[in-house]
Amino acid sequence: MRPSPLLVLLCLLAAALSLPIGLSGPGSGVYALALWLTVAGLAAVDLLLSPSARRFLLNADLPHRGYVGSTAPLRLEIEAPDGALPAQISLRLGHDARLMPEPAEVELLPDAGAQKIVLSLPIRLRARGAARLDRLWLRFRSRLGLFEIMPTWPLDLEILVEPDISPVMNGEIQTQMLPLMDGLKSMQMRGQGSEFHQLREFQPDMDPRMIDWKRSARMRKMIARETRAERNHQIMLCLDSGHLMGERMGALTRFDRALNASLALAWAGGLGGDNVGFYSFGSRPGRYLPPRPGRTAFGLIKSQAADLFPEEAQTNHTLGLTHLNGLLSRRSLVVVFSDFADSVTVELLVENLTVIKRQHLVLYVALRDPELESLGRLADNSMDAVAMAVAARQLERERQSVIDRLNRLGVLCLDVPPEGLTPALISRYIDIKAQELL
Repeated sequence: MRPSPLLVLLCLLAAALSLPIGLSGPGSGVYALALWLTVAGLAAVDLLLSPSARRFLLNADLPHRGYVGSTAPLRLEIEAPDGALPAQISLRLGHDARLMPEPAEVELLPDAGAQKIVLSLPIRLRARGAARLDRLWLRFRSRLGLFEIMPTWPLDLEILVEPDISPVMNGEIQTQMLPLMDGLKSMQMRGQGSEFHQLREFQPDMDPRMIDWKRSARMRKMIARETRAERNHQIMLCLDSGHLMGERMGALTRFDRALNASLALAWAGGLGGDNVGFYSFGSRPGRYLPPRPGRTAFGLIKSQAADLFPEEAQTNHTLGLTHLNGLLSRRSLVVVFSDFADSVTVELLVENLTVIKRQHLVLYVALRDPELESLGRLADNSMDAVAMAVAARQLERERQSVIDRLNRLGVLCLDVPPEGLTPALISRYIDIKAQELL
């Protein structure tokens, strides 16, 4: 509890009046004392009339799990069983760095005479790991407005923040993968692959090159060989965990966005009948999971990456990618999530991706920075804005030149905005399967 600005003003006014009253004549000090007793009496009456914070009842509930970058609802129930709630209440939460209430301070306006208020506050989940809400503060004015009462309650709420696998859980990935899965739409992909699927009677709309002449002669009718996209390929998800991947882009870091997309691709690989592996590298080689069937790999990658975070050191592309190249014995689709900031990093990245490309199909995934694109657009005609726009566009041109160079060297590139990473990656995977690039 602390005095409000109104009480401070009354005290200053009483002090200003006490001096002339005390100097007005003998015995006038009694009037000055009466003035201060009046202020003290008002304060005492105000405290008696105000609701006691000790009698408030608080119930709080938070989900046990949530996806990084999303919001989790905190359900609060505040009750004053022996009286009415204050007309206006300010609320703040104590939390760790993984959480961010939106907004940071909430203004509550209970109905007149209400004894109970129930609300749901969105809590932004900023980083993976076990996050805690540890304290709740309230602030409200006393009945006469002479005090600000600030009760506090300890909270013991914990939520486990996990990688965002909502595209897997809501069926979005499965919808994208329908052309490569058994079912009605998979018929459109048959006949475009190299893996034998079945024999069927030749139809006029079929490609004549599909006719199996030996079996047609034996059966004495036209028989065609139906093929489908080859399955059981090998996919290696390669995540850069250097300090550049710790840059925050919107609600998530580059690393979290890459991890979310990797898990989505692991699930898609399982639906596509492929084996998926995982590898991380930063200043030195990190964790490695050999390729396994996609659905098995999905759970393993999710558990192994739960406590994996970007380092503060710079990425050593030569050591990390050379080590990966030595681990792969079979031609694979190597999906590399990484970034670069200077010419030395670019040269090492390009050189090592070119080496891996000799035996494997390499897909390099980069994220465009929306802030850099916005800086490239002139906000006004000032010299600072022009200089900033020129620098931003120069960085964009240099970045595009690196992507073009990798494309000329035969490395597939995916350069997309952060929000479109997962659907664009799944679409590229479907294209690679359909074109039989592996």
